[in-house]
Formats: sequence, C-alpha cells, structure tokens
Amino acid sequence: MNNDLIHRIKKSMPKLSKGQKLIANYILEHYEKAVFLTAARLGTIVGVSESTVVRFANELGYDGYPKFQEALEELVKSKLTAMQRLEVTTDRIDVNHVLKSVLQTDQEKIAYTIEQIDEETFDNAIDKIIQADTIYILGVRSCAGLASFLGFYFNIIFPRVKVVNTNSISEIFEIIHHISDKDVVIGISFPRYSKRIIKALEYARTRQAHVIAITDSYISPIAQYAEHTLIGRSEMVSFVDSLVAPLSIINAIIVAISLRKKDEISANLDNLETVWMEYEVYDDTRELNGQNPNNSGNAKEKCD
Repeated sequence: MNNDLIHRIKKSMPKLSKGQKLIANYILEHYEKAVFLTAARLGTIVGVSESTVVRFANELGYDGYPKFQEALEELVKSKLTAMQRLEVTTDRIDVNHVLKSVLQTDQEKIAYTIEQIDEETFDNAIDKIIQADTIYILGVRSCAGLASFLGFYFNIIFPRVKVVNTNSISEIFEIIHHISDKDVVIGISFPRYSKRIIKALEYARTRQAHVIAITDSYISPIAQYAEHTLIGRSEMVSFVDSLVAPLSIINAIIVAISLRKKDEISANLDNLETVWMEYEVYDDTRELNGQNPNNSGNAKEKCD
C-alpha cells in the first residue's frame, strides 16, 4: 500500500505509545473497516480511549481525527475491490430509504466541492481550453460517460475536439500521439484510478501539452501531471461511485466557455439547428402540431 498515511504510520511506529501502536496495527490490517469508524468506536475496538485515538492522529501530523479520517478515506477509495466496496458501504445506506440516502449523499458531495474548489484554478483552466488548438478529453470505464458528455458540448463549441474513452491502451496512444504544446488534454479519473489515463497524461506532459485534471483529490495519481486540478468530491455508494459533483464541475466548464464565446456559439447553433431540422435529428412533431410547445424546450438541449 503506497500511500502517505501508511508511510506516516510506519515511520512513526517506534515513537508511538503502546495504545497508539494497537491503533496503528489495526489500521494497517483493517483500513477498509477503520475508515468508517468514529474515534470513539475505533478506540473501543482496539481497547483504548477516544482521547488516545485523537492523540494518535495528532502524532501522525494530522490536525484532528477528521483530517486523519480524510487521509484514510483516500487510501481506501483507491485500494478496495468492488466486492469490498459493496460490503463496507452497506451500513451507510438506509435500506428502507435508499433513494433519499443516495440523494442526501450526493447533496453533501456537492456542498463539499463548493467549499473546496479553487475558482482561480478553474478560471485558468478555462483560459487554457479556449486557447488550445486541439482539445483531448480522456475518460474511461465509469468516467467514459463524463468524457462523452463534455465532448458532446465541446464539439458544438470547438472545431477540434477528440474524446478518448476507449479501454484499449494502444488506441488511446494512437489517438493522442500527435499532441503538442499547443493542445490541452482534460483527464478525468476517480477511484479506482485508471492506469490508462495516468499513462496517457504522463505522455501528454512529455509532449509539453497543457494538462487539466478532473479528479477527487490533490493526491490523486493524475493530479501529479496536471497544471490545473479541479477537485470534485466523489463518494463510494455500494460498488459504484457518486460522480454528481464532477458532473457539476463539467457543467460549469461548459457554461463558463459558452459565456466567453457567446457570439461564436450562437452562429454554430444556428447552423446546427438547420442541419438537425433538415435531417430530422429530433422529434419535433408535437411542436409542429401545437402540442405543449413550451414543455418540449429547445431541441438542441435534448438528448438524442
């Protein structure tokens, strides 16, 4: 387990008290369970007081138990298998109110993201995207949908956009091998982080491309290759991830760019509306028949 928390525990082990060593050993052996324990509960399990647990966190250099728990969560998110994730999150969901439980969790993640995200970093990322010759968007597996969503709107705005959501490492490099210092690559990855995206961003940096990471933490493995890192809080919900907050960041990127390039986008949309109508891309029969024209909204905003 190559993680800063694990390194801190092992480095601090010789100077820990007997009770603190009990805590340390429990975490090293059962980190997937410890992540969801309060300080009091962790103390009860290993046979020490709550105050000993808090002092243990401080001894490792964390400003209180909550900060220690955040570091532990970062470790867990990247290490657990799908089956382990299912097991350890079962107790966190009210099985009688699954819908409300999940929606509440998503709400909390967006609130956390609002508090943590750096607006200056966001604005700088927007500048790089607008100035780029070609925009590459990388997202695979569970993040492929986020990449495709961003790519759909970017293709309306920009002339040269390449969405890379294949799981084939050879295909990824075949698509990005022309990348240069005039281009931007947006890498999207959340636990469990994709090695394909990590390798692709590493390559992009060797080509002097501008890298923007959309991920869950500044210690995410893709953040090390990014000039600008946009943090969206993710959450383990059963064996799947809540990616609502990252999607909100992507929405914000699209809106920010549309405001900066309003005139150009308006011309593009006028041309697209003509194409969509001529080739019957959308079902406008209800509007033509006078049925609820206001309810249908703009055709360009509908999913195809």
